[in-house]
Amino acid sequence: MMDYMNLDDRSIGMFWVVSYTMAQPACETVMNWLTSAGVTEHLPGPNLQSNERLMVMREVSPLPISLLSGLSINLCLKVAFQMEESMFSGQAVPSIAMVETYCRLMLISPHSLFRSLLTHLTSRNPTTLTKPGNTILVFEILNYRFLSLYRYQGKSKTLMYDVTKMISTLKGKRGDHRIFRLAENLCMNLILSLRDFFFVKREGKGPTEFTETLNRITIVTLAIIIKTRGIGEFEHLLHLQTMLDQILATSQHTWSEKTLRYFPSILRDALSGRMDKRGLAIQAWQQAETTVINQCTQLLSPSADPSYVVTYINHSFPQHRQYLCAGAWILMHGHPENINCTNLGRVLREFSPEEVTANIYTMVDVLLHHIHLELQRGHPLQDLMLKACGNLSVFIWNHELLPLDILLLALIDRDDDPNALRIVINLLDSKELQQRVKLYLLNRGPPEHWLSPGPFKRVELQKALGNHLSWKERYPTFFDDIAARLLPIIPLIIYRLIENDAMDAADRVLQVYSPFLHYYPLNFTFVRDILSYFYGHLPGKLILRILNVLDIKKIPFSESFPQHINSSNAAMCPPLDYFATLLLGLVNHVIPALNNSSKCAAMGDFANNSTRAPHGKIPATSQSGPTNSFDGQKPYYQMQDPGTSTQLTLETAVIELLSLPVSPSQIVSSLVQIVVHIQPTLVQSSNGLHGAPGSSGQGSILPTSPSGGSTDSLGATRTTPSVSGMNTSNFVSRSGYTCQQLSCLLIQACGLLLAQLPPEFHVQLYVEAARIIKESWWLTDAKRSMGELESAVSYALLDPTWAAQDNTSTAIGNIVALLHAFFCNLPQEWLEGTHLIIKHLRPVTSVAVLRISFRIMGPLLPRLVNAHTLFSKTVSLLLNILVDVFGKNSQLSAPIEATEISDLIDFLHHVIHYEGASSKPRTEILALFGRAAENLRPDVQHLLSHLNTDVNTSVYAKIVHSA
Repeated sequence: MMDYMNLDDRSIGMFWVVSYTMAQPACETVMNWLTSAGVTEHLPGPNLQSNERLMVMREVSPLPISLLSGLSINLCLKVAFQMEESMFSGQAVPSIAMVETYCRLMLISPHSLFRSLLTHLTSRNPTTLTKPGNTILVFEILNYRFLSLYRYQGKSKTLMYDVTKMISTLKGKRGDHRIFRLAENLCMNLILSLRDFFFVKREGKGPTEFTETLNRITIVTLAIIIKTRGIGEFEHLLHLQTMLDQILATSQHTWSEKTLRYFPSILRDALSGRMDKRGLAIQAWQQAETTVINQCTQLLSPSADPSYVVTYINHSFPQHRQYLCAGAWILMHGHPENINCTNLGRVLREFSPEEVTANIYTMVDVLLHHIHLELQRGHPLQDLMLKACGNLSVFIWNHELLPLDILLLALIDRDDDPNALRIVINLLDSKELQQRVKLYLLNRGPPEHWLSPGPFKRVELQKALGNHLSWKERYPTFFDDIAARLLPIIPLIIYRLIENDAMDAADRVLQVYSPFLHYYPLNFTFVRDILSYFYGHLPGKLILRILNVLDIKKIPFSESFPQHINSSNAAMCPPLDYFATLLLGLVNHVIPALNNSSKCAAMGDFANNSTRAPHGKIPATSQSGPTNSFDGQKPYYQMQDPGTSTQLTLETAVIELLSLPVSPSQIVSSLVQIVVHIQPTLVQSSNGLHGAPGSSGQGSILPTSPSGGSTDSLGATRTTPSVSGMNTSNFVSRSGYTCQQLSCLLIQACGLLLAQLPPEFHVQLYVEAARIIKESWWLTDAKRSMGELESAVSYALLDPTWAAQDNTSTAIGNIVALLHAFFCNLPQEWLEGTHLIIKHLRPVTSVAVLRISFRIMGPLLPRLVNAHTLFSKTVSLLLNILVDVFGKNSQLSAPIEATEISDLIDFLHHVIHYEGASSKPRTEILALFGRAAENLRPDVQHLLSHLNTDVNTSVYAKIVHSA
């Protein structure tokens, strides 16, 4: 694709001419709009103070998305360039319509139009962001319009690093509050939007440049990511402790036990040793209290000398300044008229943003400690809460001295004090805040801002941001608002309430603020993650309330999903039809088509052969399935979170399964039951439509024996004609695939879906898979010879795709295929749990089950080469089951020659090359083989004679020694 953003003016002009001749009416409409919006003339704006010389472009209606989406890319680029020149020239403040239209241009074709805004603007003009007005505008666009675009393009981490650098220069700057708080809120949203492991410092050295607020949010975000999505790479596991040290180097914070109990174990173990220094903080306050109260009395008494403000700002000690708000709160005594809020406001505005943050956190600690002391003196809790909330209301609403979002974060970070969350609920229930939110909803119109046809209302600066943030400001707001700053905060409050078992309070907050959360650009991710994070701990009523955060009409939920989550019989698992339809949706919209040559992580390890033509049947290429053009059916701007139709379909299925009021074992059992019997079910259901391919001479009953053609496998007691309770009569026609193709794709879809679910589901999958393998009739049939069964297993595991094409698929073959599809989609951190399936299969007493175990775990080993400990554990597990069968003391019902497993021995000789430099064996792995060989039969031991550390007998040991 051509990089249009780097074209010179002459090339742009040529594109403009071509585009104009191809779409002249549209061009004329756009040019007329640009003129009317003030791109060519700068008009005075009515919302600026009379003594300001800034000019504001005329407010008009933004260009409709329908018109913009019909323009050529070249024309869109030209229009975007002209807008950028006008918006960031510094000669005038652009209109909201101008900015909104510019954002819409980026949204209609993110692949072709969007580039990293900060990088793009500075590359065109390095001085762009040196102007405060431009920086504020860029941050507003990034926070309220382009946040999801960055995530979609995979650039959120880069933007986070860039914004953090800017924050680090602002956090100690006196009086620069508006731009700092906007940048901090942007960074909050960026951190919360990340879906995989991230580093807080790109270079990985020194303490983080995050603020105290961002450090705390980063820990919570890491907990959510690790617990709900796992850590994708083992090298990230190695860096986790270093990253935590960077985050906490400048922080005294600890997390309550109620919060830590929900953290993933790897993070909980790393944080559990941190000492809670709140007691020391209170001691420091008590030592400074007399001095602080004396200073505050001089500064904040109703008759205080205004000149003392300058004295305090220039001469007070930093260790005392952090207690200013705490001192003001103490002096109030529940009577706001006791303090001079004008002086307090003047001082806070001259503080640096980080000093204000420190004041808020310290005030919260002092406030909670003071309530505790008053309770000990016998004062009623209700009276104390009324006074505390009344004092805070003065700070927040009457005089607008403190940022509400930071105050709420400070309170929920002290959730181990029950009064903290009571204050939070009181603030959220306040009429002032709810009125603010209502005004925000009225002024902003529908959450889908790109669909709004009329002119946007510009909210006055002071009304949008309050006195503290609007003081001395010259630049009007675009999308920023005190209410909008709360969008990332309310989800975190819900997390804290659930952690503290305050389910009713969480339900009430969601009931009141669900319409508001529709404006949260990450609301879909919030729903998916909170259901996963607290899976098994959420009551059904609260799950329904959480789902209402979404615009249900726009989410592709299954048709029968509402009835299953609202069912009066909560213990009843949905029918297999429901799960099968869910998997079919993934096949049609997520799993790549069989004729798709691109490599995709969603495909199982048997997918490479899935386009081979079945023996004697029509080639698969002439009956190819859908080309998976679902992503083109919805434009990006309609699904910014999670970003693509593919992701939306997959994660909607995840949300459905996490919302069902049944146990993970019931869900996994249903999915596995479908997979185990999928091919005979599909073939029989499509007999009336397509006939029964490959069933000549066998009737409509498919054999479940791996041998496929043996007549004794057709007995009525050993056949599975269909899955009970599953109606797949139109599945094949709805998918566009043949029965054989569809059965393979449904297995892949099931593996992909299970890999997105929490580890509780993985455990159940391993249990269910082991049960099916152990209970397979042709492994437990005493009438079968060992040789026949081992031959049967070899056939079943040779290639599951061939088995599907021959109509001889087996339960074990399908289970192994499912596990491979599942494993290849698991993050590296969760692969350690895969050992559980082998533990459930042990003790292994036959070569047949030995082969199955090797077939299950063998393909995992190449993925584990960078995780030496887990690689060694997995190899050791395979060697242990080899000893189970061929150990010196093992008792097989029939003797098996060592040569019968020569293929497994060959595989083990390959394994030692997976690790080590230039594929040279590692000494530790050779030692592992040597210890295992001591317990093997001599004939098997002989086949592994070179796999030890003795240089006299092992050629591999000589290679290691020579290296």
